[in-house]
Amino acid sequence: VQLQASGGGLVQAGGSTSLSCVASGDIFQINDMGWYRQAPGKQRELVATITSGGSANYADSVKGRFTISRDNAKNAMYLQMNSPGREDTATYYCNANVRYRTVIAGFTRTRDFWGQGTLVTVSS
Repeated sequence: VQLQASGGGLVQAGGSTSLSCVASGDIFQINDMGWYRQAPGKQRELVATITSGGSANYADSVKGRFTISRDNAKNAMYLQMNSPGREDTATYYCNANVRYRTVIAGFTRTRDFWGQGTLVTVSS
C-alpha cells in the first residue's frame, strides 16, 4: 500500500490551496484518514482527520479555515486550505489506517500508512 500526496507549494497568505492524497495497492478497506504537518524545528502535529463515514475532526488552529474530505470510491482524501497564514507553513503528511490483503490468500492486515509529505509555504 502506498499513499501519494500532492498539491501545496507556495501560496499567498489569505489565499487558498488544496492538497490531495491517493492510496494505492491491494486495499481491502480504508478506515480513518488524516492530515498531519511538521514545521521546521517542531514536532509533527494533527491537522484534521476524517472517518470512512465522513465525520471530520480538526485542530483548533485550523478550524473554520481548512476542510478535509474524502472520496472512498477513489481511495482519496483532500484538504482545502483557505486563508492560510505563515503559521501554516509546514510539510504536510497524509495518513491512512488501511486494511490490506496479504500475500497469503484470504488474509488481511490493518496498519497505518504515511505519505511522503508535501511542502506548503505561505508567504506574506
